[in-house]
Amino acid sequence: MRKRNGRPLMAWILCMTAMAALLSGCAKKNAGYTSKREADGEMRGVWVSTVWGLDYPSAPTTSAEELKSQADAILEGADQYGFNTVFLQVRPCSDALYPSKIYPWSKYLTGQQGTAPDGEFDPLAYWIEKAHERGLELHAWINPYRVARSAGDWDLLAADSPALLHPEWVIPYGDGHYFDPALQEVRQLVIDGAVELAENYELDGIHMDDYFYPGAEFDDAASYEVLGGEFADIGDWRRHNVDLLIQGMDETLHKLKPDLEFGVSPVGIWASDAMHPEGSATTGPFNSYFGVYADTKKWVEEGWVDYIAPQLYWAAGDAEYDFNVLIDWWSNLVAGTEGDVKLYIGLADYKTAEEGTEDSPWYEGKEIAVQVRACADAEHVDGTIHFRYRFIEADPHLQQVLKEAYGVEDSAAP
Repeated sequence: MRKRNGRPLMAWILCMTAMAALLSGCAKKNAGYTSKREADGEMRGVWVSTVWGLDYPSAPTTSAEELKSQADAILEGADQYGFNTVFLQVRPCSDALYPSKIYPWSKYLTGQQGTAPDGEFDPLAYWIEKAHERGLELHAWINPYRVARSAGDWDLLAADSPALLHPEWVIPYGDGHYFDPALQEVRQLVIDGAVELAENYELDGIHMDDYFYPGAEFDDAASYEVLGGEFADIGDWRRHNVDLLIQGMDETLHKLKPDLEFGVSPVGIWASDAMHPEGSATTGPFNSYFGVYADTKKWVEEGWVDYIAPQLYWAAGDAEYDFNVLIDWWSNLVAGTEGDVKLYIGLADYKTAEEGTEDSPWYEGKEIAVQVRACADAEHVDGTIHFRYRFIEADPHLQQVLKEAYGVEDSAAP
C-alpha cells in the first residue's frame, strides 16, 4: 500500500476513492470525455514548452484567434503522431498562461508580463477543452522557483508579481532570480498556485520538471543560518526544503482531488554510484541529488508522487550515462512501490535534430525508436514523454518513428 507521509489511513482512503471511480465508470469519462490513454494502456506524452516561445506561442501575441489557431495545430499534430497526453508549460517564470489571482500573465504569451490576451481569452481553458475533445489528457506543467532568467527580465516584472511584492523571498543567482526554497512562504505560494489550477480547471494532472535549486553556489547562507536547525550539511538541508514542497503538494492536491495526477520529471540520474552507494552505474557528474538538491528517490519511496518521469536523454551504450543502465535503475526503484508509483521515461527527441548526423545513433529518429521499444518491453515502465513538440513537428522521420511505435494508421514513410 502506498505510503502518504507515513499515514496508511490516508493511503486507504485514496485507494477507496480511486476504486469508487473505477466502479462508477472511468474518472476521465466522469470528467466529460474519454481518454485515449486508457485505451492505449500507457502514457504517450509530449512536452509543449512556452518559455522563450519554444513551442507555444511561436511569438508573443495578445490575439485570441492566433493563440487558438496555434493551440489547435499543436493538438492536431500531437493526436496525429500518436500521443495521448500533452504537458503544457503554464507557469514558466512565476507567471501564468491563465488568469490568476496569484501570478501575472506571462510575457512569453503576450509579450509583456501582466498583459492579458484580448477579449478575456483564457488559453489554458481552451487547451483543456480542445485536448479533451480529441481524447487527449492535459497536464499543467509548472516551474516552482524561477522568477527571472536575466537581469533584464527582473526589470520587466509586473507590479503585482509575487517577487516584487515580496522581494525578501528572492535570491539572485547568476543573471537570474529565484525564490528561496527554504522559506515556508515560498512553499505555500507554490502550493497555492497549484491549488488555484486544480480548483479552476478540469486538469488531468499537475507536473513539475527538473528545476529546483539552481546550483551549488546559490547564496542562501543567511537562510541556512536562521533555518538550518539540526542540519550540519547545507546539502541535506536544501534537499529537506524541496522535500517539504513535494510532500506538501502531494498532501494538498490529493486531498482536494484524489484522482488528479501529480508527478515530477527530474534529471535522469539521481546520483552515480561513485557519488552515492545507492546510485546508478554511471560515471558523469550530472545528477539531481547533489546538483539541484532533489532527492527524487525518496519521493518515490515515500509515495509523494503518482509518477516519476526521469529525463533519460542519452543513447543506449553511452559511455557515461547508458540509457539501458538508467532504465534498469529507475525500474528497480519503482518496483519497490508495487505499482503505486508509475514510471514514465522522458526521451530526447530534440537530439534527432541537434545530433542527427548519419554517424549518430540519433539519426532520423533511430535511437528514439530503440528507446520506445525498450520502454514498451520493460516490466515497470508505464510509458514515455517526448521533449519536445516543435522538434517532432519539424522532422518527418521522427513523426514516422512515433506513428509506427504507437500504431497510428495511414502513416506514409517520408
